[in-house]
Amino acid sequence: MRVRALLLSLLIVCNPVYAGLFDDKEARRQIADQQALIGDLFTRITRLEEVLDNQALLNFHTQIEALRQDLNKLRGQIEVLVNENELAQKRQRDFYIDLDSRLRRIEQPDPPAMSASPVPSDVAGAESNALLPVAAVDMPVASAATVEAAERAAYEAAYDLFKVGNYQGAITRFQNFLASHPASRFSSSALYWIGNAYYALRDFDNAIETQRNLIKAFPDSAKAPDALLNIASSQREMNKIAASRKTLEELIARYPASDAADKARQRLANRK
Repeated sequence: MRVRALLLSLLIVCNPVYAGLFDDKEARRQIADQQALIGDLFTRITRLEEVLDNQALLNFHTQIEALRQDLNKLRGQIEVLVNENELAQKRQRDFYIDLDSRLRRIEQPDPPAMSASPVPSDVAGAESNALLPVAAVDMPVASAATVEAAERAAYEAAYDLFKVGNYQGAITRFQNFLASHPASRFSSSALYWIGNAYYALRDFDNAIETQRNLIKAFPDSAKAPDALLNIASSQREMNKIAASRKTLEELIARYPASDAADKARQRLANRK
């Protein structure tokens, strides 16, 4: 545009000059030549500007297309990461469910043994039964069964929250369970799942502390080896590699025949 303006200015300035130096015929011829030259220059400049404009648009379109392709790649990568995360969470839930089912089989109470009657049945069987009312015999058994059912129901309610990923809710429920049933046979299991819930929330300090409390209070629990394994995992997540290795070695030394010890050996072998 500035070139056009310059040419136009030259045309305006030159016209009077040419008119003063030459006669009218010669001046008009010179002016016509100048106008033709300027017109040609205008045409060439216009074409050049069009080419430049088209090239700029082409470059801009190319950049947009490149950005669009990069965006599609990022979307694909995000989708892959989301799928991998969902798969990892599913594997973790399946692992917890499988582990809990195996531990529950271990925790199943033995059926009460039948005690022998102190009075021979051929002497006074009927009289001894008559002296002891049925309610007096059945009441303690029924009461124990009721307590057991209540404890199991409370434990199951907390564990259900854990299974669906409501880890904070599970922690609260399990803590309430321990406060209400401090002597329950499910206490070690409740502590174990509290520790795992903290681990899932990436609160590794509380996860380690909870699992240590389990091992201290219930060293013979079926969940104690897995509690040590969870501690080692928490320490590794905190980049405490030496402490994690020491915990795995402790697990193998204390519970050498456990499944958790086998996993600890595999982890140590993989880290060499």
